[in-house]
Amino acid sequence: MKCPFCSVDDTRVLDSRESAEGTVIRRRRECPQCKRRFTTFERVEQLTPLIVKKDGRREAFDRDKLIAGLKKACEKRPVSVEQVEALVTEIEKGLQDVGEKEIQSAQIGEEVMRRLPMLDEVAYVRFASVYRSFRDIAEFMDELKDIIEEKSGAKKVKR
Repeated sequence: MKCPFCSVDDTRVLDSRESAEGTVIRRRRECPQCKRRFTTFERVEQLTPLIVKKDGRREAFDRDKLIAGLKKACEKRPVSVEQVEALVTEIEKGLQDVGEKEIQSAQIGEEVMRRLPMLDEVAYVRFASVYRSFRDIAEFMDELKDIIEEKSGAKKVKR
């Protein structure tokens, strides 16, 4: 592994640990040249389907892009980075399990919309406001009413 600081080709592994339910190995490394330390993550490369965007463009699934969007929705909320990464890992695994070569971006958005309220309802509303591109306050209020109805319906069932 090349040192990110001085570009020496050979670095030394100091410590290796499994993380993310054993799907990722975290390695702490040290450069023999500059003596600086850094962390790398190793994961099995899985084939994910191409994402078909609304305008017809196709691009590779970008885990970091989805994490960034969810972090923005969860900003200043009691949601940890680990929870966001776990959510993205679940969604990514679902994409791999589908076995399709291409998948519509809307399917990913809907999957996030389905899972995010369980993580944080405010983050869900934030994500929905961008994802659904509400034209006016009435559409936004309709979405909020749906959330409230689902929540009160879930409480009635629990009794």
